[in-house]
Order: sequence, then C-alpha cells, then structure tokens
Amino acid sequence: MLLVNSGSPASLAPRDVRAFLQGLLSDPRVIELPRALWLPILYGFILPFRPARVARKYRKIWTPEGSPLLAFSTQLCTELKRRLAPISIEVGMLYSPPSVREALERLRDVGAQRILVVPLFPQYCGSTTGAVHDHVTHELSRWRWLPELRFVSEYHDRPAYIDALRASVAGHWAMHGKTKLLLMSFHGIPERYVSNGDPYFANCKRTAQRLAHELELREDEWSVSFHSRFGAAEWLKPYTIDVMAELPKRGVDEVTVLCPGFAADCLETLEEIDMENRECFLAAGGRKFLYVPALNASAEQSNLLAGLIAQHCQGWTPPR
Repeated sequence: MLLVNSGSPASLAPRDVRAFLQGLLSDPRVIELPRALWLPILYGFILPFRPARVARKYRKIWTPEGSPLLAFSTQLCTELKRRLAPISIEVGMLYSPPSVREALERLRDVGAQRILVVPLFPQYCGSTTGAVHDHVTHELSRWRWLPELRFVSEYHDRPAYIDALRASVAGHWAMHGKTKLLLMSFHGIPERYVSNGDPYFANCKRTAQRLAHELELREDEWSVSFHSRFGAAEWLKPYTIDVMAELPKRGVDEVTVLCPGFAADCLETLEEIDMENRECFLAAGGRKFLYVPALNASAEQSNLLAGLIAQHCQGWTPPR
C-alpha cells in the first residue's frame, strides 16, 4: 500500500522551504496556467520572496519531529502496518521527502507485485488526487517490471469516513461544549477548475451534507467555506476569513471549525485556521472559537482506511 499526502518543507531552512514551494507551485496540476506565462512569475517574483514568509508561518507549528503533516502521516502509516501486517505499507509525499519515488522504490525492494495507491485526500480534486496519479505513473514509467496497480480516487461520502468525522466533532463538543455553528472549511481551488469539470466542489458539499445529517444539525447550525486562496483569480466562495469577520455581526459569537478535507493537520489547519482565522473571529467580536483537529493517526482514521483498503483489494489473492 502507498499512502500519499502533499508534503511540507524538510526543515525550516530557507532552501528546504523554497524547494517545497518550487515543487508544489511548478506542478501543472496545481497551477493550470501556460508554463511560458507562469514559470517566469514563479521564479522571478514568488520564489525569491515567498519562502521567508512561509517559513515564519511554519515556525509557529513546527514540532520536535518536524512538520505535523509528516509526523501524523508517519504515525498513521505505522498504525496501519500494525493492523494490516504482513502487508507492506509506505508513505510518500508529492513535494517533499519521503518522496513518492522513494516510497515506491521501498515497495519494490520488498518484492511488491501489487500496489494500492491511497491518496490522503477524501474529496477528489485534480490538483491533489490527479497529482498523485501523475507522480506515481511518472515513476513507474521508469520501471521495467511493473506491478499491478489500483488507485483510490476518493472517499468523501463513505459511511466510515463520515462516522469518523461525526465522532471527532461530537467528542470535541463533549469536552468543550457545543457552539452555535459548525463551519466546515475546505481548501479552496480556483472557480474555473470546477467550471472545467472538477468534481471537488460537489464532493465537499456532499461531505458537509452527510456530516450535518449525522450530527442532526439544523440548516442554520452548519455552513461551508473555503480557505487558502492563492493569487488573484476567483476561488470557491465564501472565503473562510471573510466568514470569520462577518459571523459576529450576524449574532454568531460561537463557532466550531472543522477541516474535513485534511487527513492530517498541517500549516493550513494549524496556522491558517486555528491561529489566523481564530484571531480574526475574536477580533470581530466572537466569543468562542473551537478547532476540531484532523483525524490524524486516530483509531477512527485507521479504521476507515483499513476498511477502504480491504474493499479496494478484493480479488487480489496472495501472490505465488
């Protein structure tokens, strides 16, 4: 099994932050602009200046084990290895070590003849799930003896996934008290990606609707927004930061924020949501802000992924 996530800088050193951003922002799946137009902007205006600002943000959430995304993804991989032994499981990152290439090579070294690729992105998006497909197939194009290959494209409305989210929110409310509103904030993408046929927006709405139903929330007790906008283009709306500024004006001074699209906590959830958006909400007059952590390496996450893996491996008998 190959678990894949996006990645994060290998360290807080400027060269590592720059390398991460270079890999992410040069991927045509992420930035769908003509290379002749985009690359001069990337190398001439973004990479010389943005890494220092991004490094300051990462410094706020850095742990002794490194980036939270890598730490949680590694812990999740370890837990799945324990549960699914003797199946070999590796974790690879799209834009940082350990790379997808390194993870696939480790699977090849242990003799893997069948590989199931599990992108840790519940909602399908060309910028994430599509990028995983590209990175995996690009590496395999270099191999002479190819394994049988299967991909998980999404699991945005799988009962086990929705139930894991429900348990996470309900448990958080049991500890900290329920708020007036549950805001489900997803990573944004440009609106034109959806206009061109990407199902991401529909997947996000379906996740939110299913979760709200399982939590027995009224229509006025939940909402959806999008964060991490980049560039001047119109992205999916409403923007989370704008919602935070407006909620207190509408009399909503208590909010719980969940980011269902993130399997593991990272810069976007820990710094952007739980710090920047929290500060915005409280400054606007909000009284109570709760952030529900991602599923990370929890038993609920390992349960849903173990079930997902079992389903997608049906018909694969042990190799001779």
